[in-house]
Amino acid sequence: MATPVPTLIDSPAAWRRLVTSIAVGSVGCVGFWSYVVALPAVQADFGVTRAEASLPYTLIMVGFAFGGLFMGWVTDRFGVFSALLGGAAIMALAYGLAGLSVGVVSFALAQGLLGIGCSACFSPLMADISHWFERRRGLAVTLVSSGNYVAGALWPPIIQHVIETHGWRAAHFGLGLLCIAVVAPLAFLLRAAPPAGASAKTAPNPLQGIIAMPPAALLALICAAGFACCMAMAMPQVHLVAYCADLGYGPAQGAQMLSIMLALGIASRIISGFVCDRIGGLMTLLIGSGAQGLALLLYMFFDGLNSLYLISALFGLFQGGIIPMYAVIVREYFPAGKAGAHIGLIIMATLFGMALGGWSSGMIFDWTGSYRAAFFIGVLWNLVNLAVVAAILWRRRPAPALA
Repeated sequence: MATPVPTLIDSPAAWRRLVTSIAVGSVGCVGFWSYVVALPAVQADFGVTRAEASLPYTLIMVGFAFGGLFMGWVTDRFGVFSALLGGAAIMALAYGLAGLSVGVVSFALAQGLLGIGCSACFSPLMADISHWFERRRGLAVTLVSSGNYVAGALWPPIIQHVIETHGWRAAHFGLGLLCIAVVAPLAFLLRAAPPAGASAKTAPNPLQGIIAMPPAALLALICAAGFACCMAMAMPQVHLVAYCADLGYGPAQGAQMLSIMLALGIASRIISGFVCDRIGGLMTLLIGSGAQGLALLLYMFFDGLNSLYLISALFGLFQGGIIPMYAVIVREYFPAGKAGAHIGLIIMATLFGMALGGWSSGMIFDWTGSYRAAFFIGVLWNLVNLAVVAAILWRRRPAPALA
Protein backbone atom coordinates (compact mmCIF):
# COMPACT_ATOMS: atom_id res chain seq x y z
CA MET A 1 0.00 0.00 0.00
CA ALA A 2 1.42 3.39 -1.02
CA THR A 3 2.26 5.85 1.72
CA PRO A 4 0.16 9.07 1.45
CA VAL A 5 2.17 12.08 0.27
CA PRO A 6 2.20 14.70 3.03
CA THR A 7 0.70 18.04 2.09
CA LEU A 8 1.39 21.52 3.40
CA ILE A 9 -2.27 22.52 3.05
CA ASP A 10 -3.80 23.17 6.50
CA SER A 11 -0.43 22.25 8.03
CA PRO A 12 1.50 23.97 10.86
CA ALA A 13 3.61 25.61 8.14
CA ALA A 14 0.45 27.10 6.70
CA TRP A 15 -0.53 28.55 10.09
CA ARG A 16 2.96 30.02 10.54
CA ARG A 17 2.63 31.62 7.13
CA LEU A 18 -0.73 33.04 8.16
CA VAL A 19 0.77 34.66 11.28
CA THR A 20 3.59 36.19 9.22
CA SER A 21 1.09 37.51 6.68
CA ILE A 22 -0.93 39.20 9.44
CA ALA A 23 2.25 40.85 10.73
CA VAL A 24 3.07 42.13 7.23
CA GLY A 25 -0.42 43.56 6.80
CA SER A 26 -0.43 45.22 10.21
CA VAL A 27 2.52 47.37 9.13
CA GLY A 28 2.24 47.51 5.35
CA CYS A 29 -1.39 48.65 5.45
CA VAL A 30 -0.63 51.68 7.62
CA GLY A 31 -0.84 53.74 4.43
CA PHE A 32 -4.52 52.90 4.24
CA TRP A 33 -5.15 54.88 7.45
CA SER A 34 -2.33 57.37 7.95
CA TYR A 35 -3.91 60.15 5.90
CA VAL A 36 -7.27 59.75 7.64
CA VAL A 37 -5.48 60.94 10.79
CA ALA A 38 -3.33 63.55 9.04
CA LEU A 39 -6.19 65.11 7.03
CA PRO A 40 -7.03 68.00 9.43
CA ALA A 41 -3.36 68.95 9.87
CA VAL A 42 -2.61 68.77 6.14
CA GLN A 43 -5.73 70.76 5.29
CA ALA A 44 -4.76 73.50 7.76
CA ASP A 45 -1.14 73.59 6.55
CA PHE A 46 -2.02 73.89 2.86
CA GLY A 47 -5.10 76.08 3.43
CA VAL A 48 -7.47 74.09 1.19
CA THR A 49 -11.14 73.11 1.31
CA ARG A 50 -12.39 69.83 2.75
CA ALA A 51 -13.04 68.44 -0.75
CA GLU A 52 -9.50 69.40 -1.85
CA ALA A 53 -8.10 67.90 1.33
CA SER A 54 -9.98 64.67 0.53
CA LEU A 55 -8.18 64.37 -2.84
CA PRO A 56 -5.03 62.71 -1.40
CA TYR A 57 -7.15 59.97 0.15
CA THR A 58 -8.89 59.49 -3.18
CA LEU A 59 -5.54 59.01 -4.90
CA ILE A 60 -4.42 56.56 -2.19
CA MET A 61 -7.46 54.45 -3.01
CA VAL A 62 -6.92 54.78 -6.77
CA GLY A 63 -3.28 53.74 -6.35
CA PHE A 64 -4.31 50.92 -4.05
CA ALA A 65 -6.90 49.80 -6.60
CA PHE A 66 -4.66 49.65 -9.68
CA GLY A 67 -1.74 48.48 -7.57
CA GLY A 68 -3.81 45.60 -6.22
CA LEU A 69 -4.62 44.43 -9.74
CA PHE A 70 -0.95 44.62 -10.76
CA MET A 71 0.36 43.09 -7.52
CA GLY A 72 -2.22 40.30 -7.85
CA TRP A 73 -0.84 39.49 -11.30
CA VAL A 74 2.71 39.57 -9.89
CA THR A 75 1.63 37.19 -7.12
CA ASP A 76 0.07 34.73 -9.58
CA ARG A 77 3.16 34.86 -11.81
CA PHE A 78 6.13 35.26 -9.44
CA GLY A 79 4.80 34.76 -5.92
CA VAL A 80 3.86 37.07 -3.06
CA PHE A 81 7.52 37.54 -2.05
CA SER A 82 8.24 39.61 -5.16
CA ALA A 83 5.11 41.71 -4.68
CA LEU A 84 6.00 42.49 -1.06
CA LEU A 85 9.61 43.53 -1.79
CA GLY A 86 8.46 45.91 -4.51
CA GLY A 87 5.66 47.25 -2.32
CA ALA A 88 7.99 47.99 0.60
CA ALA A 89 10.35 50.00 -1.60
CA ILE A 90 7.49 51.99 -3.13
CA MET A 91 6.00 52.79 0.29
CA ALA A 92 9.28 54.11 1.62
CA LEU A 93 9.72 56.33 -1.44
CA ALA A 94 6.12 57.59 -1.31
CA TYR A 95 6.22 58.55 2.36
CA GLY A 96 9.48 60.42 1.78
CA LEU A 97 8.00 62.36 -1.15
CA ALA A 98 4.87 63.15 0.88
CA GLY A 99 6.97 64.59 3.69
CA LEU A 100 8.81 66.82 1.20
CA SER A 101 5.70 68.01 -0.69
CA VAL A 102 5.13 71.75 -1.09
CA GLY A 103 1.42 71.74 -1.95
CA VAL A 104 -1.67 69.58 -1.90
CA VAL A 105 -1.18 68.42 -5.52
CA SER A 106 2.34 67.04 -4.99
CA PHE A 107 1.22 65.59 -1.66
CA ALA A 108 -1.75 63.88 -3.32
CA LEU A 109 0.46 62.39 -6.05
CA ALA A 110 2.77 60.97 -3.39
CA GLN A 111 -0.25 59.45 -1.68
CA GLY A 112 -1.26 57.80 -4.96
CA LEU A 113 2.18 56.21 -5.16
CA LEU A 114 1.78 55.12 -1.54
CA GLY A 115 -1.44 53.34 -2.45
CA ILE A 116 0.38 51.31 -5.11
CA GLY A 117 3.01 50.16 -2.62
CA CYS A 118 0.51 49.50 0.14
CA SER A 119 -1.61 47.32 -2.15
CA ALA A 120 1.02 44.57 -2.03
CA CYS A 121 0.14 43.99 1.62
CA PHE A 122 -3.56 43.28 1.17
CA SER A 123 -5.16 41.34 -1.71
CA PRO A 124 -1.93 39.49 -2.69
CA LEU A 125 -1.65 38.19 0.88
CA MET A 126 -5.29 37.02 0.83
CA ALA A 127 -4.79 35.30 -2.53
CA ASP A 128 -1.57 33.65 -1.35
CA ILE A 129 -2.95 32.29 1.93
CA SER A 130 -6.07 30.92 0.18
CA HIS A 131 -3.79 28.35 -1.50
CA TRP A 132 -2.54 27.07 1.86
CA PHE A 133 -5.91 26.20 3.41
CA GLU A 134 -8.98 24.18 2.46
CA ARG A 135 -11.00 23.28 5.58
CA ARG A 136 -10.42 26.67 7.23
CA ARG A 137 -9.98 28.78 4.09
CA GLY A 138 -12.62 31.34 5.10
CA LEU A 139 -11.06 31.82 8.52
CA ALA A 140 -7.54 32.02 7.07
CA VAL A 141 -8.48 34.66 4.48
CA THR A 142 -10.33 36.79 7.03
CA LEU A 143 -7.47 36.54 9.52
CA VAL A 144 -4.95 37.70 6.92
CA SER A 145 -7.24 40.53 5.84
CA SER A 146 -7.46 41.61 9.49
CA GLY A 147 -3.86 42.81 9.23
CA ASN A 148 -5.34 45.87 7.52
CA TYR A 149 -7.53 46.53 10.57
CA VAL A 150 -4.74 45.78 13.02
CA ALA A 151 -2.90 48.61 11.28
CA GLY A 152 -5.98 50.81 11.63
CA ALA A 153 -6.39 49.98 15.31
CA LEU A 154 -2.70 50.28 16.20
CA TRP A 155 -1.33 53.24 14.27
CA PRO A 156 -3.86 56.15 14.30
CA PRO A 157 -3.27 57.18 17.97
CA ILE A 158 0.49 56.87 17.48
CA ILE A 159 0.40 58.90 14.26
CA GLN A 160 -1.81 61.52 15.90
CA HIS A 161 0.66 61.85 18.79
CA VAL A 162 3.60 62.26 16.40
CA ILE A 163 1.69 64.87 14.39
CA GLU A 164 0.87 66.83 17.55
CA THR A 165 4.46 66.71 18.84
CA HIS A 166 6.60 66.76 15.67
CA GLY A 167 4.27 67.63 12.76
CA TRP A 168 2.74 65.66 9.93
CA ARG A 169 5.91 65.76 7.79
CA ALA A 170 7.99 64.01 10.46
CA ALA A 171 5.21 61.46 10.86
CA HIS A 172 5.42 60.61 7.15
CA PHE A 173 9.21 60.26 7.19
CA GLY A 174 8.95 57.91 10.17
CA LEU A 175 6.29 55.78 8.51
CA GLY A 176 8.46 55.36 5.42
CA LEU A 177 11.31 54.02 7.52
CA LEU A 178 8.93 51.72 9.39
CA CYS A 179 7.60 50.13 6.21
CA ILE A 180 10.95 49.33 4.65
CA ALA A 181 12.41 48.12 7.96
CA VAL A 182 9.58 45.69 8.73
CA VAL A 183 7.86 44.59 5.51
CA ALA A 184 11.00 43.76 3.51
CA PRO A 185 12.53 41.37 6.11
CA LEU A 186 9.19 39.63 6.75
CA ALA A 187 8.77 39.08 3.00
CA PHE A 188 11.70 36.64 3.09
CA LEU A 189 9.64 34.37 5.36
CA LEU A 190 7.02 34.07 2.59
CA ARG A 191 9.31 32.90 -0.21
CA ALA A 192 7.92 29.34 -0.34
CA ALA A 193 5.70 28.52 -3.33
CA PRO A 194 2.09 27.35 -2.71
CA PRO A 195 1.66 23.62 -2.04
CA ALA A 196 1.56 21.31 -5.07
CA GLY A 197 -1.93 21.10 -6.52
CA ALA A 198 -3.14 24.26 -4.80
CA SER A 199 -3.79 25.97 -8.13
CA ALA A 200 -6.09 23.27 -9.43
CA LYS A 201 -9.69 24.20 -10.21
CA THR A 202 -11.83 23.37 -7.20
CA ALA A 203 -14.84 21.09 -7.71
CA PRO A 204 -18.25 22.62 -6.87
CA ASN A 205 -18.87 22.57 -3.14
CA PRO A 206 -22.37 21.45 -2.08
CA LEU A 207 -22.34 24.18 0.58
CA GLN A 208 -21.82 27.00 -1.95
CA GLY A 209 -23.53 25.42 -4.95
CA ILE A 210 -23.03 26.97 -8.38
CA ILE A 211 -24.12 30.33 -9.79
CA ALA A 212 -26.24 30.01 -12.94
CA MET A 213 -24.59 32.74 -15.00
CA PRO A 214 -21.44 33.15 -17.11
CA PRO A 215 -18.27 33.63 -15.03
CA ALA A 216 -17.63 37.06 -16.58
CA ALA A 217 -21.11 38.25 -15.59
CA LEU A 218 -20.67 36.91 -12.07
CA LEU A 219 -17.32 38.67 -11.75
CA ALA A 220 -18.87 41.94 -12.97
CA LEU A 221 -21.71 41.70 -10.44
CA ILE A 222 -19.31 40.98 -7.58
CA CYS A 223 -17.25 44.03 -8.59
CA ALA A 224 -20.43 46.14 -8.64
CA ALA A 225 -21.37 44.88 -5.18
CA GLY A 226 -17.90 45.71 -3.88
CA PHE A 227 -18.02 49.22 -5.32
CA ALA A 228 -21.41 49.93 -3.78
CA CYS A 229 -20.60 48.63 -0.30
CA CYS A 230 -17.43 50.73 -0.14
CA MET A 231 -19.19 53.88 -1.31
CA ALA A 232 -21.23 53.38 1.87
CA MET A 233 -18.28 52.34 4.02
CA ALA A 234 -16.09 55.31 3.10
CA MET A 235 -18.07 58.00 4.91
CA PRO A 236 -17.30 56.98 8.52
CA GLN A 237 -13.86 55.55 7.84
CA VAL A 238 -12.50 58.53 5.91
CA HIS A 239 -14.19 61.45 7.68
CA LEU A 240 -14.65 60.33 11.27
CA VAL A 241 -11.62 62.26 12.57
CA ALA A 242 -12.61 65.42 10.70
CA TYR A 243 -16.26 64.95 11.76
CA CYS A 244 -15.28 64.88 15.44
CA ALA A 245 -13.13 67.98 14.97
CA ASP A 246 -16.07 69.81 13.35
CA LEU A 247 -18.35 68.85 16.25
CA GLY A 248 -15.86 70.32 18.73
CA TYR A 249 -14.68 67.01 20.18
CA GLY A 250 -11.21 67.30 18.62
CA PRO A 251 -9.28 65.06 16.19
CA ALA A 252 -7.78 63.00 19.04
CA GLN A 253 -11.26 61.76 19.98
CA GLY A 254 -11.91 60.91 16.34
CA ALA A 255 -8.63 58.96 16.11
CA GLN A 256 -9.64 56.99 19.19
CA MET A 257 -13.05 56.21 17.68
CA LEU A 258 -11.36 55.08 14.48
CA SER A 259 -9.07 52.77 16.43
CA ILE A 260 -12.02 51.28 18.32
CA MET A 261 -13.93 50.84 15.06
CA LEU A 262 -11.06 49.00 13.43
CA ALA A 263 -10.20 46.95 16.52
CA LEU A 264 -13.75 45.62 16.54
CA GLY A 265 -13.42 45.18 12.78
CA ILE A 266 -10.72 42.61 13.56
CA ALA A 267 -13.18 40.72 15.76
CA SER A 268 -15.76 41.02 12.99
CA ARG A 269 -13.40 39.48 10.45
CA ILE A 270 -12.57 36.55 12.70
CA ILE A 271 -16.25 35.90 13.45
CA SER A 272 -17.08 36.20 9.74
CA GLY A 273 -14.39 33.66 8.95
CA PHE A 274 -15.98 31.07 11.21
CA VAL A 275 -19.44 31.88 9.86
CA CYS A 276 -18.50 31.71 6.17
CA ASP A 277 -16.85 28.31 6.63
CA ARG A 278 -20.36 27.13 7.59
CA ILE A 279 -22.76 29.11 5.39
CA GLY A 280 -20.56 30.34 2.52
CA GLY A 281 -19.17 33.70 1.52
CA LEU A 282 -22.26 35.07 -0.23
CA MET A 283 -24.62 34.62 2.73
CA THR A 284 -22.01 36.03 5.12
CA LEU A 285 -21.58 39.03 2.82
CA LEU A 286 -25.34 39.64 2.77
CA ILE A 287 -25.55 39.59 6.57
CA GLY A 288 -22.58 41.92 7.01
CA SER A 289 -23.85 44.40 4.45
CA GLY A 290 -27.28 44.58 6.06
CA ALA A 291 -25.74 45.25 9.47
CA GLN A 292 -23.46 47.95 8.01
CA GLY A 293 -26.49 49.76 6.60
CA LEU A 294 -28.11 49.76 10.03
CA ALA A 295 -25.03 51.39 11.60
CA LEU A 296 -25.00 54.09 8.90
CA LEU A 297 -28.59 54.92 9.76
CA LEU A 298 -27.61 55.43 13.39
CA TYR A 299 -24.93 57.98 12.39
CA MET A 300 -27.69 60.08 10.81
CA PHE A 301 -29.61 60.53 14.06
CA PHE A 302 -27.01 60.64 16.86
CA ASP A 303 -23.93 62.88 17.15
CA GLY A 304 -23.23 63.05 20.89
CA LEU A 305 -19.73 62.04 21.96
CA ASN A 306 -20.79 58.86 23.74
CA SER A 307 -23.20 58.01 20.93
CA LEU A 308 -20.45 58.35 18.34
CA TYR A 309 -18.16 56.05 20.30
CA LEU A 310 -20.91 53.43 20.49
CA ILE A 311 -22.01 53.73 16.86
CA SER A 312 -18.40 53.63 15.62
CA ALA A 313 -17.87 50.46 17.64
CA LEU A 314 -21.01 48.92 16.14
CA PHE A 315 -20.00 50.00 12.64
CA GLY A 316 -16.64 48.25 13.04
CA LEU A 317 -18.26 45.12 14.43
CA PHE A 318 -20.82 45.00 11.61
CA GLN A 319 -18.75 45.82 8.54
CA GLY A 320 -15.33 44.37 9.32
CA GLY A 321 -15.98 41.02 7.68
CA ILE A 322 -17.36 42.35 4.41
CA ILE A 323 -14.21 42.89 2.31
CA PRO A 324 -12.55 39.49 2.87
CA MET A 325 -15.78 37.80 1.82
CA TYR A 326 -15.08 38.90 -1.75
CA ALA A 327 -11.80 36.96 -1.66
CA VAL A 328 -13.58 33.92 -0.24
CA ILE A 329 -16.25 34.14 -2.95
CA VAL A 330 -13.53 34.17 -5.61
CA ARG A 331 -12.12 30.91 -4.24
CA GLU A 332 -15.62 29.40 -4.05
CA TYR A 333 -16.66 30.12 -7.64
CA PHE A 334 -13.54 30.76 -9.77
CA PRO A 335 -10.37 28.83 -10.73
CA ALA A 336 -7.71 28.98 -8.02
CA GLY A 337 -4.91 29.66 -10.51
CA LYS A 338 -6.36 33.12 -11.22
CA ALA A 339 -7.08 33.98 -7.60
CA GLY A 340 -4.57 36.83 -7.40
CA ALA A 341 -5.84 38.61 -10.50
CA HIS A 342 -9.53 38.10 -9.71
CA ILE A 343 -9.21 39.17 -6.08
CA GLY A 344 -7.13 42.14 -7.19
CA LEU A 345 -9.82 43.17 -9.68
CA ILE A 346 -12.61 42.96 -7.10
CA ILE A 347 -10.57 44.78 -4.46
CA MET A 348 -9.88 47.42 -7.12
CA ALA A 349 -13.64 47.92 -7.47
CA THR A 350 -14.05 48.24 -3.69
CA LEU A 351 -11.24 50.77 -3.54
CA PHE A 352 -12.78 52.85 -6.31
CA GLY A 353 -15.82 52.91 -4.04
CA MET A 354 -13.70 54.03 -1.10
CA ALA A 355 -11.97 56.65 -3.24
CA LEU A 356 -15.12 58.13 -4.73
CA GLY A 357 -17.02 57.78 -1.47
CA GLY A 358 -14.31 59.57 0.51
CA TRP A 359 -14.04 62.43 -1.98
CA SER A 360 -17.80 62.83 -2.53
CA SER A 361 -18.42 62.95 1.22
CA GLY A 362 -16.00 65.86 1.50
CA MET A 363 -17.68 67.58 -1.45
CA ILE A 364 -21.12 67.11 0.12
CA PHE A 365 -19.80 68.61 3.34
CA ASP A 366 -18.54 71.66 1.43
CA TRP A 367 -21.95 72.05 -0.22
CA THR A 368 -24.12 71.56 2.86
CA GLY A 369 -21.85 72.32 5.83
CA SER A 370 -22.89 68.97 7.32
CA TYR A 371 -22.21 65.26 6.94
CA ARG A 372 -25.87 64.25 7.37
CA ALA A 373 -26.56 64.11 3.62
CA ALA A 374 -23.37 62.10 3.09
CA PHE A 375 -24.55 59.50 5.60
CA PHE A 376 -27.92 59.31 3.81
CA ILE A 377 -26.28 58.75 0.42
CA GLY A 378 -24.14 56.06 2.05
CA VAL A 379 -27.30 54.26 3.15
CA LEU A 380 -28.60 54.34 -0.44
CA TRP A 381 -25.38 52.82 -1.76
CA ASN A 382 -25.63 50.14 0.90
CA LEU A 383 -29.07 49.23 -0.44
CA VAL A 384 -27.56 48.85 -3.92
CA ASN A 385 -25.01 46.40 -2.52
CA LEU A 386 -27.73 44.37 -0.81
CA ALA A 387 -29.75 44.21 -4.03
CA VAL A 388 -26.79 42.95 -6.10
CA VAL A 389 -25.78 40.28 -3.58
CA ALA A 390 -29.40 39.13 -3.29
CA ALA A 391 -29.60 38.88 -7.10
CA ILE A 392 -26.49 36.65 -7.17
CA LEU A 393 -27.89 34.43 -4.43
CA TRP A 394 -31.15 34.14 -6.38
CA ARG A 395 -29.17 32.58 -9.26
CA ARG A 396 -27.45 30.07 -6.99
CA ARG A 397 -28.26 26.41 -7.70
CA PRO A 398 -27.30 23.17 -5.88
CA ALA A 399 -23.99 21.69 -6.97
CA PRO A 400 -24.40 18.60 -9.18
CA ALA A 401 -23.96 15.29 -7.39
CA LEU A 402 -20.58 13.64 -7.95
CA ALA A 403 -20.69 10.34 -9.83
